[in-house]
Amino acid sequence: MLAANPFPHPLTIGFFYREKMRAIHRVAPYGPMERILEIGGGRGGLTALLYPGARITNVDLDPSLGAASINQVAGTRFVCADATRLPFADESFDAVTMFDVLEHIPDHQRAAAEARRVLRPGGVLLASSPHAKWRYPYYRLFAPIAPREEELFAEWGHVRRGYTLGEFDTLVGLPRERWATFISPVTAFAHDISFSRLSDRVKRGLLVAIAPITWLGYLLHAPHAAGTETAVAYRKPQRDAGAAVAPDG
Repeated sequence: MLAANPFPHPLTIGFFYREKMRAIHRVAPYGPMERILEIGGGRGGLTALLYPGARITNVDLDPSLGAASINQVAGTRFVCADATRLPFADESFDAVTMFDVLEHIPDHQRAAAEARRVLRPGGVLLASSPHAKWRYPYYRLFAPIAPREEELFAEWGHVRRGYTLGEFDTLVGLPRERWATFISPVTAFAHDISFSRLSDRVKRGLLVAIAPITWLGYLLHAPHAAGTETAVAYRKPQRDAGAAVAPDG
């Protein structure tokens, strides 16, 4: 999975995405998963890398993303829809993924409720998001070469900074099964450089120079160590035998 990192220059500028992929892999349960809903998957195809044998429905608001190569492969279909009004029946998916999505949605409570609604009892919801204390640049010494946070938030479409683990739990509204952090105070050096205003050539040169530090921080990073972003797995409880099905509001 890590070898298939879709981000350009995956061992330098895209190294942060490797960290994200590892954290998600750490929390994701093993299959089998037959039907998975990926909310806001865009052109990344991260869920397909995680569960290559599953049938994946990728939902996104941007209709142009349907032409992306990842949405044209067998086993994947693209649906243009709003995360707060999913066009699917109740309890119709074995898993739902929301990787770096909820911080982009103004009505994130409605989006979380819709994800719960379409998830079958016993199914898993996988999500990731920046921590509420996320900041850019992490190290102020990079401020002269870094875009302002407001510029990044506008470019990325963020409507909020992120969530503490407790806020994540409250928002998702399901029992938490596993969690893992990523982009530690050590690897944040590489993250700051990757999103700086420097040219790609200069970025890659600097990232190669600090690679021993970055890789050491990456290899020693424990799942619950300090990190600026979080990946979490939630499990929808099984319904008691004979219990009535109540609408998920």
